[in-house]
Amino acid sequence: MTRGLIASLLVGLGGFAGSISRYGLSVTMQRLSMEWPTGTFAANLLGCFLIGIITELSARGQNISPEARLALATGFCGGFTTMSSMIYETSQMLRAREYLHAAAYAAGTFLLSMVALVVGLLAVRVLVRSGG
Repeated sequence: MTRGLIASLLVGLGGFAGSISRYGLSVTMQRLSMEWPTGTFAANLLGCFLIGIITELSARGQNISPEARLALATGFCGGFTTMSSMIYETSQMLRAREYLHAAAYAAGTFLLSMVALVVGLLAVRVLVRSGG
């Protein structure tokens, strides 16, 4: 098998485990509140916590193989929540003292994601009204 295929399989398996874990957490947490997205909130916090642990252990020279980091950080945390990847990338910019880039990336991600959601909603409404 090629390295690219192995890497893809590691990310896919980690993503599968992360997605299933997120679903289980969401179902469990939703019992606490139907008015507030507690499952998503918990997944975002836990995913960011996990990617923080993985990042710091790797930075301290702990024996986490590149394959394990790929499966855990990119795969599992990415499947569990994309928020963890965005927070990690922002923290890397902050660590590099790229404060303006970090602020623009974080705010831009949030605001433009909201805009993209609204555009998607409106696109469907227009298509439904036009019969397409």
